[in-house]
Amino acid sequence: MGRRRSRAQYCKGELIEREDFSEDLAAFKFRVDKQLPFIPGQYATIGFQVGEKIVQRPYSIVSSPHEPFMEVFVELVPEGATTPLFWELKLGDSVFIRDRLVGKFVLDTESGMTRHVMAGTVTGAAPYISIARTQKIEQEQGKASPHQILTIVGASYSWELGYYMDELNELAAQEEWFTFVPTVSRPWGDPEWQGESGRAEDVIRKYGDHLGYDHTNAVVYACGHPQMIENSKAIWARARFPEERIKEEKFFVMKEE
Repeated sequence: MGRRRSRAQYCKGELIEREDFSEDLAAFKFRVDKQLPFIPGQYATIGFQVGEKIVQRPYSIVSSPHEPFMEVFVELVPEGATTPLFWELKLGDSVFIRDRLVGKFVLDTESGMTRHVMAGTVTGAAPYISIARTQKIEQEQGKASPHQILTIVGASYSWELGYYMDELNELAAQEEWFTFVPTVSRPWGDPEWQGESGRAEDVIRKYGDHLGYDHTNAVVYACGHPQMIENSKAIWARARFPEERIKEEKFFVMKEE
């Protein structure tokens, strides 16, 4: 009886597309058998059957609530409870998805600020992609795009961002409200890379100051590696951002403890 009740909390997600960016980074798209409303920036709890139990972990959603699939960007953690199970998935395989999508790492619409600086590391770009996709889709539906977004994503190498690099560059070229700055921390291993170099936190002040995003008009966000988050928070604190307008989501700690 208890097991049946627990199963009722899940939907079925069928893998319909998978793109491997590297040996340990991949995007997964699932067709979910139930519509699950969520706010861009929230996460899904995805589970796998392991023996008699469902082993589950939270993953930020890349897709927009307006899209007919659920997409997640996953980094393989070999000793993790769930990410190795993602790497075993083939098209048509299914996962369990909790029917409540939750999380507070969403676009701040309460402070009155309309400028947002979003710093991330690799898979930490996921909530920002969802936010940007949603604003783009809603703009196409005729809604206004009141929020200006500067997204800075750091990776060791450019290919770690896979097709998200192209998507975000294209969006930045199309939309005045969106600016994208990818930065590579190991440019010596990425000789064709012509863009910014350094970690995400190394360039947040440079681009924020240049584009006029400051403590008087912006909300700042950090998602991904805990050290990047701590470094970014310290930089923003010195730039006089109030604590209530510094948002964080420690991806690696939260995802695979």
